[in-house]
Amino acid sequence: FDDPERMPIDENERIVPGSPYGESKYILERYLYWMDRLYDFRYACLRYFNACGATAVRGEDHTPETHLIPLVLQVALGQREKIIIFGDDYNTPDGTCVRDYIHVADLADAHIRAMRALDGGSRKYNLGNGRGFSVKQVIETAREVTGHPIPAEIGPRRAGDPDILIASSETINHDLDWKPQYPELRQIMEMAWDWHQKHPHGYEK
Repeated sequence: FDDPERMPIDENERIVPGSPYGESKYILERYLYWMDRLYDFRYACLRYFNACGATAVRGEDHTPETHLIPLVLQVALGQREKIIIFGDDYNTPDGTCVRDYIHVADLADAHIRAMRALDGGSRKYNLGNGRGFSVKQVIETAREVTGHPIPAEIGPRRAGDPDILIASSETINHDLDWKPQYPELRQIMEMAWDWHQKHPHGYEK
């Protein structure tokens, strides 16, 4: 959803991929649609918005790291000097991109519910909290949670970054009684910070 007409974004929003990554997901959805139509191959497409957070034993450990929350927490851990904000001239209240952050535990719950519902037919759902937070808000929340100043620097925009992306999850809430259990950014940040403090080098081999 790189150029949405409505916000929050529901399942009826037109799909306009703005990157090869977005195009690949759209192609897969179309492929599954035809598999179901021709061969009764049932599927569930779960369209994550910004997956984040951690549990006591599972957290984010990517190489290279590209997700905002772990990048910010790496600054608090002293593993990075600063966080780069990619543009501050977007059409948002503070000029930085706004995104919908959804906890991985809530995503896991959605997966289980969707799989159990497949006997009722294929389905597609947008998954988010229905609330948006800007890059600057995420950084400020991390400062409050960690007690670290977390220096930030404004850099150039990244190509293809929309101003705002916020999900409507009303459909899955109606169909499968799914509702996020971790909707607050501060709680998501606290859980992620706890994991990163205990695993500063991720899943060490």
